[in-house]
Amino acid sequence: MFRNPRLTFDRGTLLLHPPPRGKAWVDYATWDDRVEKFRILGMYYRSLVELLQAEKIDFIDDAKEFMSLELLPSFEMKPYPHQEEALLAWKQGGRRGVVVLPTAAGKTYLAQLAMEATPRSTLIVVPTLDLMHQWYAQVEAAFPDIEVGLLGGGSRDRTPILIATYDSATIHAESLGNLYGLIIFDECHHLPTDFYKSIAEFAIAPYRLGLTATPNRTDGRHNDLNRLIGLEVYRKTPEELSGLALAEHKIVQIKVKLSPKERERYTQCLKIRNEFLKEANIHLSSMEGWQRFVQMSAGSQKGRRAMLAHRESKEIALSTDGKMRILADLLAKHYLERILIFTNDNATVYRISQDFLIPAITHHTHVKERHDILTRFREGEYKTLAASHVLNEGVDVPDARIAIILSGTGSEREYVQRLGRVLRKGTDINKVALLYEVVAENTSEEGTSQRRKGGLTKSEPPKKKEVEKQKYQQLEIVPSSPYYVKPKATPKAAESSKKWGEEEDDD
Repeated sequence: MFRNPRLTFDRGTLLLHPPPRGKAWVDYATWDDRVEKFRILGMYYRSLVELLQAEKIDFIDDAKEFMSLELLPSFEMKPYPHQEEALLAWKQGGRRGVVVLPTAAGKTYLAQLAMEATPRSTLIVVPTLDLMHQWYAQVEAAFPDIEVGLLGGGSRDRTPILIATYDSATIHAESLGNLYGLIIFDECHHLPTDFYKSIAEFAIAPYRLGLTATPNRTDGRHNDLNRLIGLEVYRKTPEELSGLALAEHKIVQIKVKLSPKERERYTQCLKIRNEFLKEANIHLSSMEGWQRFVQMSAGSQKGRRAMLAHRESKEIALSTDGKMRILADLLAKHYLERILIFTNDNATVYRISQDFLIPAITHHTHVKERHDILTRFREGEYKTLAASHVLNEGVDVPDARIAIILSGTGSEREYVQRLGRVLRKGTDINKVALLYEVVAENTSEEGTSQRRKGGLTKSEPPKKKEVEKQKYQQLEIVPSSPYYVKPKATPKAAESSKKWGEEEDDD
């Protein structure tokens, strides 16, 4: 007697047995001799179900365990136009895709709107414990009638809405994979790594939202986001939102001349480095060239001397005494304002802290001390903070109006994150934020400055590739039109989308 195929979830994969008729589904499957069944990666659940439905193949879906939720927010704010546009673009993209918005542009509230529009059990993945607790406070306040849990930092909850760190979500990916219908990846540029990508690959969640200010990665793996989450569906830059959702802002670059003594030593260091690079035929314009330089610096005395000279030249440019004088002038000019000072290294942070009696935060700062410093900054007891990279991401930094970048990397992501720290309007609707960038003139810092600002122009998301129109009907677990959520029996993912749509139209 013929049995209907049964779809089950097994540690991040799907088992489909007995094999259904037809061949189209085989593209997703791999035969597993150990269990003598076809095995399919969890992330292909939606595509597989849509295909089986289109082929009118009856099957039993025992894979999904995510559920419908009645999400009634305790507060509602009118979204900014860019949030409405982003939400609509995500819906039109099949409720899959990446939204690129600058820091302070309201990505968390956008996620809340996506959850309301897609009321299914939800997993929210964040990079740090600080962000995990921030999201927990926001989501719990928004949906007080739904149990919200944590995974990470000693917590191991299993709740309809779960907020997890990337590390903890990866460790538990095999058991979490079929419990959530919507996954929200905050700072999703962290996802495309050999370790973290299993969160997306082992999950059957039909709906996925990625949030980031800068998706691009130096290793090029940001392209994997198309497969793991979906295409980029919406993008706005800080300039495009300036004066609307974000504060008006001005970027002022101040160039500092090296002292004669610093210039002489800087030139000597570059000469030592460049002579070695020329002799070894190494070009630092590529990652391969830099890797060769590092390798050869460990293999010869000349190479070691060249690397030390390279580092010394960078240190001269990054921490010239002229920058300290400019910093003193800027602190005096804006002494009534809240100011954030960013550097590229901890040594400069500690120097600033000692010379100007300014609280400092580095990765060495204990969590309680950091919390105390940020609280005092928020309450106005401290007017100025100095930090290296630790405040770039994953920390709730109180509103400030002035940011001073004394040094940094060529990373566009770091630059956008630092700028974002002063773009939040807060209670001052007429706020004009100032970002000072202090650069050593006629040094490698000028090129670094250009690289980190290179992508901050108006841009459109990548055009979707024209795809052949599918001959099967798309599964629609949640209808594309807005509707009011009422408690009712959870529909099966395998049910006809047409039947489901008719059911929603009757509400």
